Amino acid sequence: MSWALFHQPASRQAWLATAGSVALVACPAFAQEAGQAAPPTAAPDEPDLRPPAIEPTASDVPATDSPDEIAFAADNLNYDSESDVVVAEGNVQMNRDGISMRAGRVTWNRATGQVVAEDDVAITNPEGDIAYGDRIELTDSLRDGVVDNLLVVLENGARLAAVRGTRFDNGNIELENAAYTPCPVEDAAGCAKDPSWQIRAVRVTYDRAKNKVRYKGARVEIFGLPLIPLPGLSHPANQEAGSGLLVPEVRLDRTNGFEIAVPYYLRLAPDRDLTITPHIYTSAAPMIEGEFRALTDIGSFRINGYATHSSVVPVSGPVIDRNRQFRGYLESAGKFQFSPRWSFTYSGRIATDRTFMRRYDISRDDRLRSTFELERIGGQSYLSIAGWATQTLRVNDEQGQQPIALPIIDYRQRLADPLLGGQIEFQLNTLAIGRTAGQDTQRAFAGARWDLRRLTGLGQEVTLTALVRGDVYHSDENLLTAIPGYRGESGWQGRGIAAVAADMRWPFIGELFGGTQTLTPRVQIVATPSIKNLDIPNEDSRAFDLEDSNLFAINRFSGYDRFEDGARITYGVEWNFSRPGFNVNSVVGQSYRLSDKPSLFPDGTGLTDRTSDVVGRTTVSYRNFLRLTHRFRLDKDSLAVRRNEFDATIGGRSTYAVLGYSRLNRDILLLGEDLQDREEIRAGGRVAVARNWSIFGSAIVDLTSRNDDPLSMADGFEPIRHRLGIAYDDDCLSIALTWRRDYIDTGDARRGNSFSFRIAFRNLGF
Repeated sequence: MSWALFHQPASRQAWLATAGSVALVACPAFAQEAGQAAPPTAAPDEPDLRPPAIEPTASDVPATDSPDEIAFAADNLNYDSESDVVVAEGNVQMNRDGISMRAGRVTWNRATGQVVAEDDVAITNPEGDIAYGDRIELTDSLRDGVVDNLLVVLENGARLAAVRGTRFDNGNIELENAAYTPCPVEDAAGCAKDPSWQIRAVRVTYDRAKNKVRYKGARVEIFGLPLIPLPGLSHPANQEAGSGLLVPEVRLDRTNGFEIAVPYYLRLAPDRDLTITPHIYTSAAPMIEGEFRALTDIGSFRINGYATHSSVVPVSGPVIDRNRQFRGYLESAGKFQFSPRWSFTYSGRIATDRTFMRRYDISRDDRLRSTFELERIGGQSYLSIAGWATQTLRVNDEQGQQPIALPIIDYRQRLADPLLGGQIEFQLNTLAIGRTAGQDTQRAFAGARWDLRRLTGLGQEVTLTALVRGDVYHSDENLLTAIPGYRGESGWQGRGIAAVAADMRWPFIGELFGGTQTLTPRVQIVATPSIKNLDIPNEDSRAFDLEDSNLFAINRFSGYDRFEDGARITYGVEWNFSRPGFNVNSVVGQSYRLSDKPSLFPDGTGLTDRTSDVVGRTTVSYRNFLRLTHRFRLDKDSLAVRRNEFDATIGGRSTYAVLGYSRLNRDILLLGEDLQDREEIRAGGRVAVARNWSIFGSAIVDLTSRNDDPLSMADGFEPIRHRLGIAYDDDCLSIALTWRRDYIDTGDARRGNSFSFRIAFRNLGF
């Protein structure tokens, strides 16, 4: 039978308030399989986060004519005219404006206006949020009332339970002995379990006027243990972030002693926030950290900084002045989109000294780069106006020798219509580099490039390329550059560049071992007239090593300041084999210079003689479990290995290993800049030892000896850094304890052990 009972206003906010609107996120409702032992129940006067096992039933509630009507259906309906009491029993269902309630019994005292729902009460709103209670007592205005054994499970993930909840006429709510968690309360098999973490509180109060939730006697329980007290905890009653303390970070190392960092989050506006983190040490002066973030109509930016007052230990030599001074680090980054075509990006980093970041474990970068770039991307054009500067943190580098590039302007324009069947592109570029105690260089050039790609009737892929370029350079104080080959001639210098190239690839495809193999021979011919290279300063083409990625490049230098001249032929072959889940790709090649002009490349790069070294790469992958990459360079005469690199990733998400090995043996007597020989091994991995638990670690070992690098002080096996830790991860909690050991002293960044403890509560909505 069904009836329309009340005509009162209602909304989701009123329902949330009545049922416990301070809930934040939710988990799947409890499910119990037939024959399974009953789940553990909460102790008396303890909140129960597990929903009752209420069997779903089909709705029998009729539609209403007005959203203010509350209609219901029940197996039995009794009305006592003397006491003016209506009693609905047996699968009672009530609907109003999308909000539905189910109960075993509902009593409405029309004289007093009291409405009582009992026996497995469940209330559901249109968004799918469900509130459970043993007994819900309301007035017929649906505005104030009391709920016993309250549980709210929201559709988007969390649950809040309380022994007793009271809603007052002004809309405020008070929960007694409450608990909140976003974590599952059952495992994958449907068995009941305790949540990984939960917040318990003696009292939770919702202030409707201030839209604020406050906790009294709050604490965080992890695996059932009360570990973290949360005095004064409060947060907004909606999805917006609220100001307050964040999870502390704990660390111990030899240099700074015991460290505790307690972040405080301050919400300044819906699109701006500030996080202030004091770092307290037992063996060092305290440090303050701050991060400001902002979102604007056209983009976003952030500013992060550290500051302290301590003595500075030079990167070499004794402490000159033990008086404390200001030390810090500042960084900022942002991006702004002015229009669909125009954008601006910047990133800035600066430190007061070379060891600050390592000492406080902020970063191990040895150079801090600051950049900005204004870009316009059109349909057939591109414009970039950029600049950058570098602060060196390396031991032996002079800061005055570090370049400052301002501005860098690059413009490119493609023609909409093909020229002789090929694509043509024009380029304009200018660069100005200055140094506070070094060479200054300015450059400008204009060029054009034409590319034509065709497929022949035999299946050959042929690419023809032609390019021309005119350069103008100006430089001064050239003698301040240490390496003569990089200086160039001072004053004004000009240069013209022209090159033509023909590249042919001929793939052959066939079956092999149940898969498909492709064998692709490749031949390239490049011809360039003699170019005045050594008169031009070299700023962007210094570090070079022949490898598979630049073997077939028209200009095998990485930048614009050097261009490989003469005529050469490059040949190689690529082989690819693939079958479902498995792939092997390999390439090997070599080049030969047709002219006998001395090489522009320095010794040890693999291109000194007319015949180059042999370079190659092989990549093997098997599903998502295995990926191996091997790169090599073989001496053209003795086939000795001059470069040997091996990288491997093995395993899945929970258990994996990452291995790396690098060796450079250039076989040269004079080691120039960026040409030192090195040998290094890297290893890292993670092993799952139990459900949600894992052990992780990594290590870097320097295998370089004095036979490889006469300037090296290593003995052929010198650890650089390693770490070992244990971690717990599930859907809502992450805990990690890490031990790290550093083996190198750099100023006040001392070698030794350090320990860090990290804990992160996922899905925490405040």
